[in-house]
Amino acid sequence: MRKSFTAVSALLLLAGSAFAEDVSNLNPGITTSELLATAPVHWVSVEQVEASLEGEAPMAVGFDVDDTVLYSSPCFYYGKMKYSPASDEYLDMDAFWTDIHTNNCDQYSIPKEVARKLIDMHTARGDEIFFITGRTRGSGGETLTGAIKKAFGIEKMNDVVFTASSENKVEFLKDHKLKIYYGDADSDMKAALAAGIRPIRVMRAQNSTYKPEPKNGKFGEEVIANSTN
Repeated sequence: MRKSFTAVSALLLLAGSAFAEDVSNLNPGITTSELLATAPVHWVSVEQVEASLEGEAPMAVGFDVDDTVLYSSPCFYYGKMKYSPASDEYLDMDAFWTDIHTNNCDQYSIPKEVARKLIDMHTARGDEIFFITGRTRGSGGETLTGAIKKAFGIEKMNDVVFTASSENKVEFLKDHKLKIYYGDADSDMKAALAAGIRPIRVMRAQNSTYKPEPKNGKFGEEVIANSTN
């Protein structure tokens, strides 16, 4: 019985050794130095943003909508499958924009918790908040304003601004003298910088349908940590 046990133990040790070798080939691992050798990013928390505004008078601030305030990929996935499954041509179709706005597709968009914290913070400060999107409004009106107002419990809210282009977004930021603009896309950060205001990045969820992923911190902007949700 002792010999049998010893033989079985030896076989298990050999199998374990072989498994370890196989795993090491599949998972090469990473050193601490390699892990820390990432691009420098100016990480901030919502609390740090709030602290940076201490003593400042109420101001106008702006938020991008898709992937910043709302996880709206369900609406865009719906539109792609319905209007142009093999391409992104649906984004240039008035029928798509009219469809998602008049049929209130954004009732299925998920409010981002980081946006809730930021909106609550700016509301408590008495700041004026604008929601500025690169979406096209469509010919049938819009329900996005109501969806955001309901999702975040905003009592008094400006109508969502539909710019349909980065150039129009920059112009709006300048004309309304905004001080901060929150966004997920590189184009959002570029728009804020072009307008001469403070850009703050909210990270896009990895499973967003909006690809490719943006480069967080690319422009030296502040990036809110743990802001994908």
